[in-house]
Amino acid sequence: MAAQPATREFLWSVFQKVDKDRSGNISALELGQALQNGAFTAFNPETIRLMIGMFDRDGDGTINFDEFGSLWNYVTQWQTTFRQYDRDGSGSIDKQELTTALTSFGYRLSPNFYDVLIRKFDRTGRGSITFDDFIQCCVVIQTLTGNFQRFDTNRNGIIQISYEQFLTLVFSLRK
Repeated sequence: MAAQPATREFLWSVFQKVDKDRSGNISALELGQALQNGAFTAFNPETIRLMIGMFDRDGDGTINFDEFGSLWNYVTQWQTTFRQYDRDGSGSIDKQELTTALTSFGYRLSPNFYDVLIRKFDRTGRGSITFDDFIQCCVVIQTLTGNFQRFDTNRNGIIQISYEQFLTLVFSLRK
């Protein structure tokens, strides 16, 4: 995922275009209006929420200019990754492409689980996932894996946790 970082001047010009209300911060609504998922549909609001949660360092629920630079680089890197695995150039990732991508990231999952992922993150019902849903899928898997590993002290892929610990693990996805 080696994308060339944008210059500060370029990022400032983009930031100003996205900051429609000129508040000096980008809201979830403004970010959603600015982002494109490649399928001519609105960017997934849940993905926007996840990204704001990841990059909103001051906790105000918006993205300031410094946070925007980090967010821009993150999205650009995901675009590069998405294009790399969208082998057929369809603008979406099917089950086989998702399998290839996640396997290359180090995940070893069953074919049935890939069906679950496609059902969960395919908002269009076409059996594939768009760019924004791909980001969400990867972020969710990465977050859940990190949380799982906290309990997997033997590093054998098996944990024993209470129901409340399980709920905490799952609800930790919300920032």
